[in-house]
Amino acid sequence: MEHGKIIIYQTDNNNVEVRLERETVWLTQRQMSELFDTSSDNISLHLKNIYAVGELEKEPTTEDFSAVQKEGDRHVRRTLAHYNLDAIISVGYRVNSKRGVRFRQWATGVLRQNLVRGYTVNERRLAEKGLAEMEQTIALLSRTLVSHEALSDEGKAVLDVVSQYAKSWSLLLKYDEQRLELPDDGHQTEKPLLYGEAIEAIESLKTELMECREASDLFGQERSQHLQGILGNLDQTFGGQELYPTIEEKAAHLLYFVIKDHPFSDGNKRIGSFLFLIFLRENNLLDQSGINDNALVALALLIAESDPKQKDLMIRLVMNLLAGGQK
Repeated sequence: MEHGKIIIYQTDNNNVEVRLERETVWLTQRQMSELFDTSSDNISLHLKNIYAVGELEKEPTTEDFSAVQKEGDRHVRRTLAHYNLDAIISVGYRVNSKRGVRFRQWATGVLRQNLVRGYTVNERRLAEKGLAEMEQTIALLSRTLVSHEALSDEGKAVLDVVSQYAKSWSLLLKYDEQRLELPDDGHQTEKPLLYGEAIEAIESLKTELMECREASDLFGQERSQHLQGILGNLDQTFGGQELYPTIEEKAAHLLYFVIKDHPFSDGNKRIGSFLFLIFLRENNLLDQSGINDNALVALALLIAESDPKQKDLMIRLVMNLLAGGQK
């Protein structure tokens, strides 16, 4: 037991040995391939991409452990690279297999459960102690969950949004009391997102993702020109006035509608986020926005999991985050 404990994790009809060490779990690439029912080469490719884009750092998420493996009729002890829970979760969100889907469903469920618990805590604190106490509770919740590695990377991204934009998150109180207002000083739209340009960009994204084995042929397949309807709605007018007159309003509604209305057979969250960034860039607002990569991942998850009755809340949250980056 000098190198940590070994437990057995059962998935379907297969058993996977899991190493427990330093309050986390460790798996080799071969074990991850068994866990997610895919090839070791596919696992290796995903890990390479994860480290290449800076999603994780290699040194703190890998460790060499001595392990016994069967080679023919012999059992040979070799030193093998193991990957911790952060890396396992990141791979799990990229693997395109039935077990990968089940893993993502489980991980998303855990994330949602933690978010509900966290919001309940903060809502009670807010009622008892006020806004300052709520923000302190959010910070404590974030530090505790991250330090104990209780969430996936997507979960940590949500906590990053909650922590970094605690002031904006406090708008939940104003929303409950019907006092939540749109930000002042929005920017006028310079360039609309045209349907043909959007489809061309989505096709390019699909090609790139399929080359990395991170998308299937269903990715980006539009249903009954639903996207065209969404883009048309962004530019609609009433009484000669635009319903969504600012870049911030159009961008927020674009992100929300693509994620919630599911205009594509697969990839709605990724495509919605992609078009959101394109629209901000084409209107020279991307560099000024207060939304980074982690924040965008978190917003996509929050919108996807939100009740349709919370649409106005989600729109205002996105707009306030955009406005927060311009101050």
